[in-house]
Amino acid sequence: MTSYASAGVSIEAGDRAVELMREWVDKARRPEVVGGIGGFAGLFDASALKAYERPLLATSADGVGTKVAIAQAMDRHHTIGFDLVGMLVDDLVVCGAEPIYLTDYIACGRVRPERIAAIVQGVAEACIVAGCALLGGETAEHPGLLGPDEYDVAGATTGVVEAADLLGPHLVAAGDVLVAMASSGLHSNGYSLVRHVLLDEAGWTLDRQVDELGRTLGDELLEPTRVYARDCLALAAGADVHAMAHITGGGLAANLARVLPPHLAATVERDTWTPQPIFDLVGGVGAVAAADLESTLNMGVGMIAVVAPDAAAEAVRLLTNRHVPAWVCGEVLAARAGGEQTATVELVGRHR
Repeated sequence: MTSYASAGVSIEAGDRAVELMREWVDKARRPEVVGGIGGFAGLFDASALKAYERPLLATSADGVGTKVAIAQAMDRHHTIGFDLVGMLVDDLVVCGAEPIYLTDYIACGRVRPERIAAIVQGVAEACIVAGCALLGGETAEHPGLLGPDEYDVAGATTGVVEAADLLGPHLVAAGDVLVAMASSGLHSNGYSLVRHVLLDEAGWTLDRQVDELGRTLGDELLEPTRVYARDCLALAAGADVHAMAHITGGGLAANLARVLPPHLAATVERDTWTPQPIFDLVGGVGAVAAADLESTLNMGVGMIAVVAPDAAAEAVRLLTNRHVPAWVCGEVLAARAGGEQTATVELVGRHR
């Protein structure tokens, strides 16, 4: 007799996963959350928005890309959930929005309850760091489409910002200063390049001890994405911030250009920081050109704040006090006369 279970889908395993993750979902709550997990939709009390004069809702959706392949190979899964939240809320916060809730989606070839719970644990832990609620999610079993040990994760988050406090290109002016915030490593971008260079071409294994890294390759590649959300909100509240850029796919120049008005340019000085060893390792082992590295990886900078000239020192001090390594890395300039009316970012000098 044919059944759903014989087709590869276990309702019982799904129920078990929900029970295992319940503790972590409960920890990642805010006072505005109504009800608990198990409903068809998550509920959030929007009456909290009455305190805003003109609340703007912001939203972001993302995943963690092929970094999941490393987690699957190492059978270590909770950091992937942390990565997912970082990619979501750190995109959201650049406009000044406070992330208020998040939902996740996990597709897998077979529901292994402990694995699903570990992923959700990481999501919940990062939601706590970011100050947002884990409002709900979905786990889908896709036998025949994904292998039994394969999965992918995605999510969406919603935040709110007072219209008068919105950050972005409309505030940026020539003379503004760029304040860099250190990344924790690769974050969750460029893993197709990194895996191709180190695993496929060089033939390195994830348990290889790498002296330059001071740990195994796998440990380095699973280093969680830094969650900047609360730090960036504190920065916006405590200093004259005009814009912020989350440095993800496309690298520093492309992402910074997204928050500059078309009539301005920016210069980033490489000699103001030293990228973590993983970046030199990928470039050296794979003979990857510097331009390709910089257009793919964050090169040690996960977020940049564009601040008023007289706010730079306070911005660095505030972030440092919050244990976020930060430094002045460049400035905003008027675009060259006669040039295209497109914001440009130039990286100059050499890394220390």
